[in-house]
Amino acid sequence: MLREMKRWENVHLTGINKLPAHTDFYRYRDFEDAVSFNKENSDGYLLLDGPWKFLFLEAPEFSPPQFAAKEFDIDHLDTIEVPSCWQLKGYGKMHYTDVLYPFAINPPFVPQENPTGIYFKDVTLNELNEDEKLILKFNGVDSAFDLYVNGHHVGFSKVSRMPAEFDLTKYVINGHNRLTVRVYQFSDGTYLEDQDMWWLSGIFRSVEFFRINHHTVEDVFIETLPDEEYKNFTLKVAGRFFTDKVKEIKVKLFNQESQVDEFFIDVIDGRFHAFREMHQPLLWSAETPNLYKLTLAYSLPNAEEEMIPLQFGVRSIDIIDNEIRLNGQRIFFNGVNRHDFNPKMGRTVTYEDMLQDVLLMKKHNINAVRTSHYPANDLFYDLCDQYGLYVMDEADLECHGFENTGNYHWLSDNELWEKQYVDRAVRMVKRDRNHPSIIIWSLGNESGAGRNFTAMYNAIKEIDSTRLVHYEGDRMAAYSDVYSTMYTRLKVLKEIGKDNEGKKPHILCEYGHAMGNGPGGLTEYQEIMRKYPRLQGGFIWEWYDHGIEQVDEHGNVNYLYGGDYGDFPTNTNFCIDGLVFPDRTPSPGLIEYKKVIEPIVTEMMDQTYLKIKVTNRYDFRNLEGVILNIKVVSFDVLIEEKELLLGSIGAQEDLVMTLPISFQEALKHDEVYIHLSYLEPEDTSYASKGHLITKEAFLLEATKVNKVVKSNGNDDIAELNILEDDLQLIVENDECKIVFSKVYGKLLSFHVEGEEFVSNGPELTLWRAVIDNDMYKKDDWINRYFLKDAKEQVDSIHYQVNEGYIDVEITKYLSSINQAWGFQLIYHYRMTKEGVLNLQLKGTKVIRGKEVPEMVPRIGITMNVNNEYRDVTWFGRGDLESYPDSKRSQSIGLYRKKVEEMHTDYVYPQENGLRSDASFLALSKEDESFIINFKELKDFTIHDYETSALEEAKHRGEIKKSPFNVLTIDYRQSGLGSNSCGEEQLPKYRVRIEDFMIELEMRKIKKDDIVEESKFFRVR
Repeated sequence: MLREMKRWENVHLTGINKLPAHTDFYRYRDFEDAVSFNKENSDGYLLLDGPWKFLFLEAPEFSPPQFAAKEFDIDHLDTIEVPSCWQLKGYGKMHYTDVLYPFAINPPFVPQENPTGIYFKDVTLNELNEDEKLILKFNGVDSAFDLYVNGHHVGFSKVSRMPAEFDLTKYVINGHNRLTVRVYQFSDGTYLEDQDMWWLSGIFRSVEFFRINHHTVEDVFIETLPDEEYKNFTLKVAGRFFTDKVKEIKVKLFNQESQVDEFFIDVIDGRFHAFREMHQPLLWSAETPNLYKLTLAYSLPNAEEEMIPLQFGVRSIDIIDNEIRLNGQRIFFNGVNRHDFNPKMGRTVTYEDMLQDVLLMKKHNINAVRTSHYPANDLFYDLCDQYGLYVMDEADLECHGFENTGNYHWLSDNELWEKQYVDRAVRMVKRDRNHPSIIIWSLGNESGAGRNFTAMYNAIKEIDSTRLVHYEGDRMAAYSDVYSTMYTRLKVLKEIGKDNEGKKPHILCEYGHAMGNGPGGLTEYQEIMRKYPRLQGGFIWEWYDHGIEQVDEHGNVNYLYGGDYGDFPTNTNFCIDGLVFPDRTPSPGLIEYKKVIEPIVTEMMDQTYLKIKVTNRYDFRNLEGVILNIKVVSFDVLIEEKELLLGSIGAQEDLVMTLPISFQEALKHDEVYIHLSYLEPEDTSYASKGHLITKEAFLLEATKVNKVVKSNGNDDIAELNILEDDLQLIVENDECKIVFSKVYGKLLSFHVEGEEFVSNGPELTLWRAVIDNDMYKKDDWINRYFLKDAKEQVDSIHYQVNEGYIDVEITKYLSSINQAWGFQLIYHYRMTKEGVLNLQLKGTKVIRGKEVPEMVPRIGITMNVNNEYRDVTWFGRGDLESYPDSKRSQSIGLYRKKVEEMHTDYVYPQENGLRSDASFLALSKEDESFIINFKELKDFTIHDYETSALEEAKHRGEIKKSPFNVLTIDYRQSGLGSNSCGEEQLPKYRVRIEDFMIELEMRKIKKDDIVEESKFFRVR
């Protein structure tokens, strides 16, 4: 016996009584209201957002009898805010998966346990008349719903992230009306909506009501068609009315506030189209988002005047000579993947949320966004039009869970599902096609391959032949105008770039997985993509950390992820993978991406003559007028500052120029860096005058400090004494004291002037708290090579007393459980009677077998230091964290922070806070400091917690503080990579079992003397 399909399981249904899809527009009576584009002032508009009555059920079958009746008692029911996701309002269960469906795969059927929410809204309508059509619009409902009005079944809809409109004219009455909406968490549509995100349900986008004249415009769309030189364009305006009663439209065209054209269009049988020449119009691009306004005015049969305003951009998108070109010019995508997301409201986002996203993207040199993996809230596209972002608009389609069944193409190559696939594409295109920012339609994501994508492609091209179509799963680019891949390794990407003859242009629709501390290696991706013309950029995965906000009783904010709600199966913190934290604070990864994709590149050509080459990587913008701020700095001393305006440097051109600063004056100082900052010369739509576009810094090599030994021998200080027993070796005088364990062969304590600075260490470590991008290595590191448990064994301890100092040499062997590899270590300490401690640690690799890790997290030393010294000063990269494969954004300079500020507060705690390429660091308390001076540049971290505490914590605010600060100094640390979903650490950023040397000196100084004291050592 065949199972009977319920309405929400009926694969043959795309909806019941839904109105045809159309572009977004609004009708006005007044010109000033029209050109304000404020829909709330439009004619007949009513927003139904706000409190609705709500009944939550285990399944639709539990719906009360007569629940849809107008008289059904709702007074005792709960109230829920619309729009919202009901799981975040306390109904149902929170659940996060990346790939897996949360139920058995049996398409088109879904579980009988199908959480259902029934929404009720009473609406009063007055003065209804026969000229009106009354339309109810749902902008987003997950995943399917039935609509009832006054007890009548009006219609049914699915496709969660697309609008559904219904004509209520024959169902409503003057006065009180009852709207009832029954929403199903699961439907056959759920099989097509398996995107990597929280499973959230309900009416999550706005509900709108329109009272419109039944003769009015039904749809209108705009195209701009170029001539051969992309200078003059033809404007095409087309559309249809609900009836054939309107005969003429008056069109006015505006550039900003100035009218530039006026013409009339005849309406024949309710349809209209017109072509109008635009002579050398201002063109739209992400760099120059010029928008025109157009109004359509007409008289209705009742003699009322009505007006429709539209905004559009003049632009064309083509593939010419196998390149994606906008207005004839090759373009390059520096993009991101973006979900609709809010940490309090889930997929319910506000205009302010979207505006903040767009402004952040623009400020960080991002020029493109992919609406992964569904059409965004409609207002988002208005913002992309206005501020300038290239959009890849993606259909609400992903069947990722089928990959695990062994039949990835189950639905995509099944003709029974063709109508569902095509419906999702067509509705997207018909809603969004007036937006100039949209230059590519995407058929969906991670859904295998098959005939249904061919059908989608053909359906889109019938509606809109002016844009490109994308689908990454199309390995042969048969139904995609571009060749798209994701997480492609650099070696393969290079091969794609070389294989360009007669081939479609390539886009990386996802790369650089921004999970936790990362991504690393973005520079190498950018270099490859810029090198080969076939490669036209890509989109970082992704924009947000999808953490759900939790506030405790003390007001502390935390963010939850998969598994925190008891959800199973789950992909835990895999949803915490964005360039911005949940509160939309930029992560270090976003700061690095901004630098990597910088539109202005600077190279030093000749230091003696201070010649630089400035390369303009914009596709359209000339750099003329951009402010170049030049600062010549020695440590924290500003030697010289100049500001100038760049001359003409056209898009994709470069210019060699001489910096107007004094080389001779700079030579009088040490460690001189020239800092170049490129600033916006005027206010822009997204940033104020002076906004930093990008920056660069160069060391004047002639000023580099070669640290020398400068003795401070003092005859008035007593010589050092040696005290030892079977357990300890103590070196001391009235000035200082150092204690070694003879059992463990390590430094236990270092005192100067009666105060302990080091309380344990230094000891060699190969470990770092695992970052998300280590996820596929950590099991080997922990359970195969036992790197976390690597320990030192003492071979010998010797000391030698000299005049003014004592040498202590400790030889040790480091390895881990059951390993045949390790390091032979020589710790050479030299302690002067003045309290200066010098350390040279030499490590020699020992390999006795074949089982050797290809990569270890780090080779470094760690020690516990006095936590009263909490002011950190360093000369190196800063002020944010930086790692070997992610440090271009952090310039070398003198920086100061508190120890607690050296922590990067990732949602999922992990290794963080490294400061790279430091020549020294100092820890201070009031006016006293301890300087740690390096023989060669080193990386370091300092935290007020131990690594074990960091690993035990699973959320922000859970890291247990230690009674000391933990300082780690690296010979080298491995890079970050992107291997949570992407490229591993590149070979040059991997630390291996290798010989190494770490040399440093510690001494107590005055805080005011830090810089001068850093230029020399006290001990040979």
